Amino acid sequence: MSETKSAKSELFEGRAWVVILRGLNAIAFGLLAVAWPGIMLRQLVALFGLYALVHGGLSLVAAAGHRGQRGCMLLVMEGIVGVFAGISTLQTRAPSPMAFALLVWLWAVASGVLRIAEAVRLRRTLSGDVWLMLSGVVTVLLGGMLVLRPMIGVIGLALLISVSALIWGVFEMLLGWEIRAVRHPARS
Repeated sequence: MSETKSAKSELFEGRAWVVILRGLNAIAFGLLAVAWPGIMLRQLVALFGLYALVHGGLSLVAAAGHRGQRGCMLLVMEGIVGVFAGISTLQTRAPSPMAFALLVWLWAVASGVLRIAEAVRLRRTLSGDVWLMLSGVVTVLLGGMLVLRPMIGVIGLALLISVSALIWGVFEMLLGWEIRAVRHPARS
């Protein structure tokens, strides 16, 4: 790890726990969506809505107190996208699989592009930028798969979203642990 990255990693400074919680949130969502026997569309929509709302809220918490720092506005925008997607999803009364796939696609592309932009913008200052980049790439790939297979069915949709969530959750956890390691280096 370069000295410049460890010295300048300020956007998430003191907020590694928030990034780790974002990863745990994604992993919990992924496990629930895939393990729920006979998941129905309504439950999948509610699970995703709660996930997006919590993820967006945690993104806003991570950005709080770091106004004006490099990458902060991208993190705020990611938080707003997540909160908006969560609220929109939870307010849906009778979701159709196509409408839900469209909403997840919009969220995935916007959120993934913002994560990639954050990683590019912070590549010289953020330790763990590769994990943030990979998290964004997986999220954009989810959006791409939803465009290619919009009529995948509820079980297929649950599997696709949950596997993606598990992968980007692990990347978020790795990012959080790397940020934490910069702040609390191992003592020899």
